[in-house]
Amino acid sequence: MIVVFWLSLALVAFAYAGYPATMALLAKIRPRPVHAGNASPWIDVLLVVHNGARELPRKLENLQSLDYPAERLRINVVCDGCTDDSEHIAREAGSRVRVFAFEERRGKSACIGQVVPMLDAEVVMFTDVRQRIAAGAARALVDALADPSVGAASGELVLETTDDYGRGVDAYWRYEKAIRRLESASGSLVGATGALYAARRTLVPHVPGGIVLDDMWIPLGIAAAGYRTVFVADARAYDRTPENPVDEERRKRRTLAGNFQLLHLQPLLLVPGAHPLALRLWGHKWLRLLAPWLLGIAFLANAVLAARGGLLYPLLFAAQLACYAIAAAGRGWPGLASLPLVRFGVAFLSLNASAMLALFDYIRNPRSHLWQTTRLKDAAR
Repeated sequence: MIVVFWLSLALVAFAYAGYPATMALLAKIRPRPVHAGNASPWIDVLLVVHNGARELPRKLENLQSLDYPAERLRINVVCDGCTDDSEHIAREAGSRVRVFAFEERRGKSACIGQVVPMLDAEVVMFTDVRQRIAAGAARALVDALADPSVGAASGELVLETTDDYGRGVDAYWRYEKAIRRLESASGSLVGATGALYAARRTLVPHVPGGIVLDDMWIPLGIAAAGYRTVFVADARAYDRTPENPVDEERRKRRTLAGNFQLLHLQPLLLVPGAHPLALRLWGHKWLRLLAPWLLGIAFLANAVLAARGGLLYPLLFAAQLACYAIAAAGRGWPGLASLPLVRFGVAFLSLNASAMLALFDYIRNPRSHLWQTTRLKDAAR
C-alpha cells in the first residue's frame, strides 16, 4: 500500500512537474533552435465556420488586415451546414475570399479533409472564427516554416480576462504555454494551438471526418513524416476566457475526449518508439488522462495507511482533505478565487474532474465531433 501511494503521487508529480523539468533539461543540453527565414510564400488561410455570422465579419476584416502581402494570402471560408448568413457574408467580403459551402453539417475535420486537397498554396494557415489574430502572425509563422526541419508552426493563444476565475484559467494556460516553449526548444510539440497554426501543405496528412482534435492529428502526422512542430510566440491569437466554470469545463471535456479518440484510432501512440513523439505524448498528454485515477488511488491508499496509525500518513491524509476542501470552496464561492493558491486549486480540480468525465463522455458518444461555437462577450474586438 505504501508503494501504491507513493508511486501514484510520483506519476502525477512527473506529469505536472517532472515532464516540464525534463523538457527544460533537454532544451539546455540539446537545444534545437528554429532557423527562421524571411520569404513570402503563398498562404491559403483555412477557416471552417458553422453559423458564424456573428463573428465572421470581424474575423474576415482581421484576416484581410494582416501584415502580409495581400496578393500572396488567400482566405478560404468553409461553411459547414450553415443556416444563417455566414455564406452570404463570406461571398460579399471581396475577391481575396473564396467560399466552400456544404449543405450538410459534417464537422470541422471532414471539411478540412475535403478542402485541403483543393488548395495550392505552399502554406496552409488554420484558424477559428472567434479569435483575433495579431497583425504580424502570418509573417511569424511562415518565417519559422523556412527552417527545413519544421513542418508546422503553432501560434500563441493569449487569454484576456478580468475576473478571478478567468485568471485561474489563464494561469494554467500560461503554464501550458511554458511547456510548449520547452518542447519546441528541445524538438517538437505534440500538438498545435487550434486557434492559429500553419503547416506546409504537402505535409498535411489526410484528416478523416469525425476527428475532434485536428490540431493534434495534423502535427502528429507531420511528426511521423520526420518534421517538427514548433512554437512561435510572435504569432498571437487573442481570446477571452469563459465567464463561468461550466463553459470552460465543457470545452475541456470535449478536448480531453478528443485525446481518448486519438488513442482509440491510433493505439500505437501509447507504445514508446512506435511514433517519434510517443514519449512526449506520455509526459504531456497520457499521464494527465491518468492523473484523476492516480489521485483517487493515492487518496484511498492514504486513507488505509492513515488508519494504521503513526504520524506521517494521517498528516498527509489531512493535507489531501484540506486541499480538496479549499479547491471545492473556491469553486462554490468565487470570491475566494482572488487568492492565488485557491485559483490554482480550483483550476487543478476542474482539470482532473474534466479528464475523468471526458472518458465517460467518449465511451457514451464516440462520434460527438460536431463542434459548437462558444459565445463569449467581446471575444473579438
